[in-house]
Amino acid sequence: MGADVWPLYGLRVTTPRLELRLPDLELPAELAEVAAGGVHDAAEMPFTVPWTDVGPAERGRAVFQHVLGTVAGWRPEEWTLSLAVLCGGKAVGRQDLGAAGYAVTREAETGSWLGAAYQGRGIGTEMRAAVLYLAFEGLGARTVTSSAMTDNPRSLGASRRLGYRDDGLAVASVRGTARTLRRLRLDRAGWEAHRTVPVEVEGLESARALFGV
Repeated sequence: MGADVWPLYGLRVTTPRLELRLPDLELPAELAEVAAGGVHDAAEMPFTVPWTDVGPAERGRAVFQHVLGTVAGWRPEEWTLSLAVLCGGKAVGRQDLGAAGYAVTREAETGSWLGAAYQGRGIGTEMRAAVLYLAFEGLGARTVTSSAMTDNPRSLGASRRLGYRDDGLAVASVRGTARTLRRLRLDRAGWEAHRTVPVEVEGLESARALFGV
């Protein structure tokens, strides 16, 4: 499927090391392989929806279905942009940006995962910086939120390096256990003060209406 049918296929967000784009029918399969290879220590669960609590094949299938589902379920009133993250042309993870009622709230939320083999290199921070540029500079966001388990220092550290501030706590049921999440919020001033990664966006204009703006 091409950008003439679904303009978001023409969207590209790039940094010095990374390219973020909506996966075509081949990339979800690559992402599925990365997820099948592991995302985190099996003894931990950094996600509120424990989608990794299955075998490698099922984990890969879940990634494939999620990506296709975000395209099928897209509405300007409620959307999730699920971008494949490529480093050196190879899929290494996924970076999401989602919102409901964005035309009114101008607030979006980020979420992501990165293959275990690619962690510890600053890629997670760089891919989030890329999507924050898309949100603030490209789509005129006022605020962007995120959240992470209170015992997930890597995710929380990445957020704070990018300028997020604490925004309270939330409790979620994960694996039948109450887990505490730290909510985080980033406004435009905080984003501008902490920008260090050069980012370029291509192909947004033809897709702008799909975001409700």
